[in-house]
Amino acid sequence: MSKYMQSSTPISKKIHPGLPFIRIFFFISGIVATIAYRIVPFLNPLEVKIAWYTGTIGFILYFWHRAHIETKRANLVKDHDLVSVVEKSDISQEEKSAVSYLVSTSLTSKARYNSAFIVIVSLLALIVSIAVDLNLHF
Repeated sequence: MSKYMQSSTPISKKIHPGLPFIRIFFFISGIVATIAYRIVPFLNPLEVKIAWYTGTIGFILYFWHRAHIETKRANLVKDHDLVSVVEKSDISQEEKSAVSYLVSTSLTSKARYNSAFIVIVSLLALIVSIAVDLNLHF
């Protein structure tokens, strides 16, 4: 068995980037959320609520996706010891430095934690806002 097939899931399943329409969906949700938040100063109160909910839900979707992708990348680097693979490779030193930087920073980047934090805080804000809008008391 190949070292890339050690788990029950073939490597091709782990690395697959996802269907294009799904990636486009998450991209558009981030764009729509950003626009919704940026137009708030120009809206009447009802439109502000609609824009806020649209933006918050869009950011929950977008940043959940970003956290998932960044975690998946870091896990692939760790699970397949790609830092060592790059160091042992016989590519040029300049290419090795570039690839090593990309691979090692996927492990040390805090982007996935930042995205997860945004998701959690946005979910809490959404829940509280729904409760307030429905006049619920905790």
